[in-house]
Amino acid sequence: MNRKGNFLPSKYLLMILTVVCVMLLFASYATGYTGEPFRTIANYIFVPMQEGLDYMGNIISISSNDTKTKEQLIAENEKLQNQVDDLSNQLTQTRLQQSELENLQELYQLDKKYSEYKTTGAHVIAKGSNNWFDTFTIDKGSSDGIKVDMNVIAGSGLVGIVTEVGNDYAIVQSIINDTSNVSTMMLSTNDNCITTGSLESMTNKGCIKFTGLEDQDDEISAGESVVTSNISSKYIPGLLVGYVTEIKDDGNNLTKSGTITPVVDFKHLQDVLVIMQLKETGK
Repeated sequence: MNRKGNFLPSKYLLMILTVVCVMLLFASYATGYTGEPFRTIANYIFVPMQEGLDYMGNIISISSNDTKTKEQLIAENEKLQNQVDDLSNQLTQTRLQQSELENLQELYQLDKKYSEYKTTGAHVIAKGSNNWFDTFTIDKGSSDGIKVDMNVIAGSGLVGIVTEVGNDYAIVQSIINDTSNVSTMMLSTNDNCITTGSLESMTNKGCIKFTGLEDQDDEISAGESVVTSNISSKYIPGLLVGYVTEIKDDGNNLTKSGTITPVVDFKHLQDVLVIMQLKETGK
């Protein structure tokens, strides 16, 4: 123990034991004596030391292997993450291409449906601040032959009408806009009515309104097809607008009004067809 009554520090104790072991080994070598006392002392001192050294060596070896394994795992993880990112990007691109292909196929079918009219495709490049495409901008303009009052279609039918044209753009007002009024008719009876836009009705019920329908024989019911009429001054006749959702008698007992579900998805417009013909001139 030292002056304070404590045991010797371990490093000094280890040095003393080492010196004693060396002296014993030297004595054993010099005298040729390898009796039991020497073996006992050697076993008592060296075996624990050897075990300790082996233990420390194993720890160092395991630690080294663990470090190597961790580095390998990190590298493999980064490699796998890069592969996941690449696959995610490829999947995103595939979905975008599939969506674009579906839109083009839809426009192609619509173009075939109205094959009597010359059309040109256009991309929607901007819209108003609300969630609906009640007004929007397309990437075709006067340089492409676009004119005010040309009809615009998409999905399965009528979208709206061109209201403003620039050199390389045009603004379209859709039939769901609050200021939109379209002369329409019931396909099965040719009875005329006025279809008006309503963002409030689109938001709450997903439909627009019609008024002034004469249906004395009660022939019209929910599900009836509504198309643009022959008497419209700006809209080409026969363009599908939507289907009757509700119908009721007006207070005058002469006409009926109700709601129409449009055939166009006015929340997800991406591509449209512009009919390159004006109703007034047919050119």
